[in-house]
Amino acid sequence: MCRQKLHLQQHKHKLYPVFLCRFVLKMESAVEVERGVAAIKEQFLTTKEKFHEFLESGRPRQSSDEPDKESEEPSEEPEQKKMKLDSDGDKKDKKRMRGQNKSRPHMKPHSYEERRLCSSIIQERETKCFYGDKCRFVHDVSEYMSTKAADLGDRCYLFDTFGKCRYGVTCRFAKAHTSPELKNLLNEELCKGWAGRETVRNNLDKELQRQLRKKQVKFTGAEAYLKTISRGKKPEHKSAEESQHASNEEENQSGAGDAANGQDTKNVVDPPVKTVGPIIDADIVKLRPCEKKQVDFKDKLYLAPLTTCGNLPFRRVCKRFGADITCGEMAMCTNLLQGQASEWALLKRHESEDLFGVQLEGCFPDTMTRCAELLNQNIDVDFVDINSGCPIDLVYKKGGGCGLMTRTSKFEQIVRGMNSVLDVPLTVKIRTGVQQNCNVAHKLIPEMKKWGVSLITLHGRSREQRYTKSADWDYIDTCSQLAAPVPLFGNGDILSYEDAMKARETGVSGIMVARGALIKPWLFTEIKENRHWDISSSERLDILRDFTNYGLEHWGSDTQGVEKTRNFMLEWLSFLCRYIPVGLLERVPQKINERPPFYMGRDYMESLMASQHVGDWIQISEMLLGPVPKNFSFLPKHKANAYK
Repeated sequence: MCRQKLHLQQHKHKLYPVFLCRFVLKMESAVEVERGVAAIKEQFLTTKEKFHEFLESGRPRQSSDEPDKESEEPSEEPEQKKMKLDSDGDKKDKKRMRGQNKSRPHMKPHSYEERRLCSSIIQERETKCFYGDKCRFVHDVSEYMSTKAADLGDRCYLFDTFGKCRYGVTCRFAKAHTSPELKNLLNEELCKGWAGRETVRNNLDKELQRQLRKKQVKFTGAEAYLKTISRGKKPEHKSAEESQHASNEEENQSGAGDAANGQDTKNVVDPPVKTVGPIIDADIVKLRPCEKKQVDFKDKLYLAPLTTCGNLPFRRVCKRFGADITCGEMAMCTNLLQGQASEWALLKRHESEDLFGVQLEGCFPDTMTRCAELLNQNIDVDFVDINSGCPIDLVYKKGGGCGLMTRTSKFEQIVRGMNSVLDVPLTVKIRTGVQQNCNVAHKLIPEMKKWGVSLITLHGRSREQRYTKSADWDYIDTCSQLAAPVPLFGNGDILSYEDAMKARETGVSGIMVARGALIKPWLFTEIKENRHWDISSSERLDILRDFTNYGLEHWGSDTQGVEKTRNFMLEWLSFLCRYIPVGLLERVPQKINERPPFYMGRDYMESLMASQHVGDWIQISEMLLGPVPKNFSFLPKHKANAYK
């Protein structure tokens, strides 16, 4: 070290200009482009203060009798939380209060109305309410209307589309379809067009829910498989030719045995259960792997199963823009087996979803196999996906999600068990591994081929990386070669058609799009048309308006449905604000891990959509769904200003 210092001192007059030049260049680059920030044309850049001042100038003024929302927001911790933390309670109470937003005001969806109208009155049934005097809901329509919130508009999307609004006087657009006598009106011509048409499938049957809760559902296929595990036998995966040869030998042996016993082999075997209608081969003989339903996954655009934001209305929006494959949100198999209606709602399928699957999460062979058999018999899907890539601690610590990648024997039992009871393809979604520099996907993929997986989706990051690093597409390319002939889809950092083209240069069979679809759902159109779409703010608002209409159709047009639609829209807006219009970019395309700086849009709406403040998201929702109710509170599941 001393020699190096002496050498620098002797020649500092020669090195000084070089150091000065490098320092100036570094400072200039730091001023021009901050690391991790997208490059935007200089004329659109602004500061945080000017940006919010511009939005305030265009925001409608509140009336004098209404309190200022921003003034009501506490600048520090709520007093309720302070009292609980400062009190001398036992350690259990303090431990229970750990975490964020434990005491923030929160309203449950059913508490937006003080008095709710009974469903027998809403549906205008001829018979009286089943509960009679014990019913806790209102039965007087005039009494309900005196406390009902004001309508949000003069047109009802459900009435204009279907000819009937099933929410009657409770609809927040009721004036469009109620008579002066407060009776629900019908448009008979529209109703005839929708008669007998099921737009949403996979609803939970009440009788099935009752049987699940009382544990009266039988899982014959799952029980037969689980017995083989308990005996220590490992089921072997056979190819189509081997299974065909084995079945022919079994038929010959059974025929020879019956002939020896003097039985007529031409007689049809009685079905194992009583059936109504004609008996098909599947009722008597189990389908071989080669006879299962086949799905062509190659060169498809796959919308990833997105928790919270990947709901049915959002999938309809993406389907309209060109998504080929859609998948329901991650569903917990234990909750499905218990008949929880909220979990079964994640399996619903719209008629526009022509290639649709559901994703299951679990960590044990018995629950996953039983759940697969339950869904195979009761819902309509094209494939079932196993989530073995979820990085959330709640799932991972139980052994599910990414935890399955480290529990190979259980993973194999789950895949083989689900394959044995499903009539549709079984797919798997994985990550590169658990630790950052310890990839294990290349070791698992050859094994999964033996287990009978029909499709593998690989997210190019490990569990530890989450979304902080760039996806490793070179590793995805290596794994796709190992997976052949089983198709492998790549996932990670797709936000433009150029990203998709680079991904297709690898050996993947298709592309899965996740965050890119949340930031710009028209990405599917860009990829299929090989172009950058400089979409206007009015077109983006129309997309949100379509989402609103789909949400009212899915969750309802009453107060509860409107606020549920608003909550999911706000969750989505926390991703949409990351989009930077193409016309404003200094360098196209935008990278997914580059955050936008403060900039002025080409009009007020474009600037408003670029805001990362929750209050501005709520303002956008008020343009489409009317004013928020009193004591409304919202906080996205991730921090509002943090980038995953």
